[in-house]
Amino acid sequence: MFKKTSTASGYRDPEVLVGLDLGTSKITVVVAERDGPSGEAQIIGMGQAPSHGIRKGLIVHLDQAVRSVKQAIGDAENMVGLELSEATVSFSGGDVQSVRSRGMISLGRSPRTVMQLDIGRVIEAAQANLSVPNNQMILHTIPVEYFLDGNPGIDDPLGMTGMRLDIDLESVIVPIATVQNVFNCVEKAGLTVTGFVIKPLASALGSLTPEESVAGAVTVDIGGGTCGVAVFSDGRPKLLAVIPVGGDHITNDVASVLKIPINKAEEIKKEVELFVADPEKQGDTLEFDHMGKNYSYSLSELTEIVQCRVEELFTGYVKPEITNAGVSMLPAGLIVTGGAARSVGIDQYLSRVLDIPVRVSAPLDANRMPPGRNGPEYTCAAGIIRYALEQERDPFRYMEQSMEQIINHNRNIGVPAGGIRRSVDDQAGDDSRPPSDSIIQAIKNVIRELF
Repeated sequence: MFKKTSTASGYRDPEVLVGLDLGTSKITVVVAERDGPSGEAQIIGMGQAPSHGIRKGLIVHLDQAVRSVKQAIGDAENMVGLELSEATVSFSGGDVQSVRSRGMISLGRSPRTVMQLDIGRVIEAAQANLSVPNNQMILHTIPVEYFLDGNPGIDDPLGMTGMRLDIDLESVIVPIATVQNVFNCVEKAGLTVTGFVIKPLASALGSLTPEESVAGAVTVDIGGGTCGVAVFSDGRPKLLAVIPVGGDHITNDVASVLKIPINKAEEIKKEVELFVADPEKQGDTLEFDHMGKNYSYSLSELTEIVQCRVEELFTGYVKPEITNAGVSMLPAGLIVTGGAARSVGIDQYLSRVLDIPVRVSAPLDANRMPPGRNGPEYTCAAGIIRYALEQERDPFRYMEQSMEQIINHNRNIGVPAGGIRRSVDDQAGDDSRPPSDSIIQAIKNVIRELF
């Protein structure tokens, strides 16, 4: 992460963490600082800019996207008074797969203590059972559950004693081209990419309380062009998915039915109340002027348009993803976030449609975020900071591709599709190292950094 360094000998200012959220509607840069490597981060500023060159989470015009990112970076730098150089980046895209695999290793003929080396070995065993196409890569490797001597429900086997270690592993697979385009965009905008996080995971970390993630909950981040779904249980993600449908689809429906421009339809959409407690309000009309013409529409008609699209999104797309996660009970219910979560009454409406508890979530750190930039649409940006902190506390909780592997993919150099993110110190001669040696070296680096 980017660090400020004082001229005073031996003194360093608090570390600065930077997150960059690439969205279809807007680009957001979040800046936080903390006092130590294990301390909590305080968000000190956020910058944003309208998103251009990005459609349904994918970069479709590189130069336009680069200009939008530069504008958001400049806004953030003006707010915090710092020059930013590095960032962890969140992105989405339609073709995201969440695949489960199982791995097993023997710890020996007699019981012994589980070491970090063993955790790396069992993760490698689970990854060996995956078949990843040449045009795709594993972005995240997430341990879902460990088993020790066949006993399930082990959160962290490190230091425990047994003879056999199993793991259920969740691998998030994305197209290499998508990651390369995001990497190139951010680098061209002047920031060094220090890591990636898929948007559904960042949004979940930014909105879920620890109690909700343990009990079982679903977070749905409704963005402009995509919808991110994350199913959590026992404190870990069971499924991460990106649906290529978002708030723009509701706006397009309103514009098409009323025969008005998109920007005006977006304004009108915000006037619709999804859950109407007083049926008499349905008889009201909405009147507005546009380009010298007076329009008058029934609120009941507008409400029905928005309700139909929201219901289709959740029953036709979100609900099947929840079923695929294989989680039988979700006591904490559904947590809705993202820009479309500002729709009045969306929680009550979805609770009635899905028959589960629903709440709209602002970022967990909303009280420490700048006023006006702490609503549901900023949950993903805030979650990037939480993701970076989680990675530091537990290197095996959310593993990702190393930056040298991403760069090598960009240079068309063949590297393994999976693997633990490694220190930059390992770059020299690393590509000739077998996958098992790569993981062993990665674990050695982690131990060396910890001690």
